Amino acid sequence: MKQHEAITESIERQTRTHDRARAALLPILHDIQAEYGHVSEDAVRQIASALNLTRAEVHGVVSFYHDFRASPQPLPVLKLCRAEACKARGVEALVEGAERAAAGKVAIETVYCLGLCSVGPNAMVGKEVHARLDADKLNALIGAAA
Repeated sequence: MKQHEAITESIERQTRTHDRARAALLPILHDIQAEYGHVSEDAVRQIASALNLTRAEVHGVVSFYHDFRASPQPLPVLKLCRAEACKARGVEALVEGAERAAAGKVAIETVYCLGLCSVGPNAMVGKEVHARLDADKLNALIGAAA
């Protein structure tokens, strides 16, 4: 019940902040994702009701953006950029070794741009971005995240 009430509070706060209810959808989803690590079906129902959206509309947004997840991730997450700039700087050569190092300890998620294209390859753990990765640095980052 505590989570239900916290979601309600987030919805109320964000809808007060924005002129239009629809404009509050992404901030509400970000709040809930940050607090609970996922956007539950209960949260989708509450958000849809509060913003006069269908559950399908809210679910569509949750499933479209890679930062939102419908269920909790039991492992720490390392987001590895595999966009063109990081590919040009050698990220693909790091993937196999990183997956071996992370096996069962860290979830590696592919993302397409962390905003540091000139200093790739890049990865993000939590809110911290790490640049100029090589195999040793990436494996150390995986070890630290585990």
